[in-house]
Amino acid sequence: MDVRRLDEVIGRLAPTAFGVLRRLVAEPSTVGHESGAQEVLAAELAKLGFDVTRLAIPETIGSDPDAGVPSRSYAGRYDLVGERGEKGGRSLLLNGHIDVVPADDPVGWTSPPFVATERDGWLVGRGAGDMKGGFAAGLLALWALDEVAPGWLGGRLTVVSAIEEECTGNGTLAAGRAGYTAEAALLLEPTDLDILLGGISIVWVDIEIDGRAGHAEAALRSVNPIAAIPAVLVALQEFEQQMNAAHRSAGDPAFSQMIHPYNVNVGTVHAGDWASSVPAVARLQVRVGHPGSWSSEETLERVRAVVLAGVRSDPWLVQHPPRCALTGFRAQRHAQEPRGELVDLLARAHESAHGRPPGRVVIGSTTDARFYLNQFQMPAVAYGPRTRNMHGTDEAVEMVGIVECARSVARFLSDWFAPDPAAVELR
Repeated sequence: MDVRRLDEVIGRLAPTAFGVLRRLVAEPSTVGHESGAQEVLAAELAKLGFDVTRLAIPETIGSDPDAGVPSRSYAGRYDLVGERGEKGGRSLLLNGHIDVVPADDPVGWTSPPFVATERDGWLVGRGAGDMKGGFAAGLLALWALDEVAPGWLGGRLTVVSAIEEECTGNGTLAAGRAGYTAEAALLLEPTDLDILLGGISIVWVDIEIDGRAGHAEAALRSVNPIAAIPAVLVALQEFEQQMNAAHRSAGDPAFSQMIHPYNVNVGTVHAGDWASSVPAVARLQVRVGHPGSWSSEETLERVRAVVLAGVRSDPWLVQHPPRCALTGFRAQRHAQEPRGELVDLLARAHESAHGRPPGRVVIGSTTDARFYLNQFQMPAVAYGPRTRNMHGTDEAVEMVGIVECARSVARFLSDWFAPDPAAVELR
């Protein structure tokens, strides 16, 4: 394949990819509202010759031992699956997630969160970085390959656009359970053009602290659960420090490059409904990164013990102990070996495109690659463009990074489906 021409075509088609990305960002695909963005992607895959399936998520997915804890019904919601090429030869799966985290409070945003705005070479908008920019890069790679090397697809390519990566992972799990697997998976998650090999275990825990409700005038006879929150926060912070100290002394070797892989984040706090009323209950939603040697249930018990110890000096809470329950993520640690056909071909493609080897990294978070590695025994890594402020104010993806990602992905796809991938020379 003429890679110089490939890069020229990618550059020429890049504005079209940015246009698709703008349309994707304009669809606020938060949990439960994914279909608009899925249909944008469905139309693009159909134009590329993919057979498109809208895969319903079974309401029973939550009973799967590897699933996250659902927070809402799956009625009317679906994964998008595209398939192209012939079965029986090589196969590959490109995975991404269409869901984005909320941007309900636009304070601090310099432009509306769901209006993709170009600024200094970056496209700003909720989901632009995590991870609709990855879909744009993947489409750009496919368009260029079809123009430069017709017939490049010597096998079967599957694209999965999953829901709920940001909270349970049940979309990718459901697609795998439905039989959408391959020899290997490449996730187009944002990685700053590094090869992402693995991520830690994560659970979400809801903590409920009971009070005794009443009128503010009679507050001395009531118990305000909000007052207990600082003690809980301190206990959780100490728990985080203990986990990371243990990791530095004898932690998971797959994550040895990290000195602080485990974060405990209190993401939401809710209490009360009226300024002149003492609340009956305070609720905290907590994300807990934890060692892979602990199960989700063991981690829950550790969190519960930490919380109870943190409030043991409060007589009311000794008699009315806070409750802890798993919600959302029950994500297992995952780690791809740093060598092997998938990683080596992707690294070679990156070096061909950019003149230097890529980094091989792990993160203190997770991706849906864990399901391919742990449940479906498939090699899986993530590779995607440069981003900033993911999940934060003015989230953005670097536009030239989308182009650079597409150059690597196009080479990788060509090499993967070559008659003899091992014989492909570094170009």
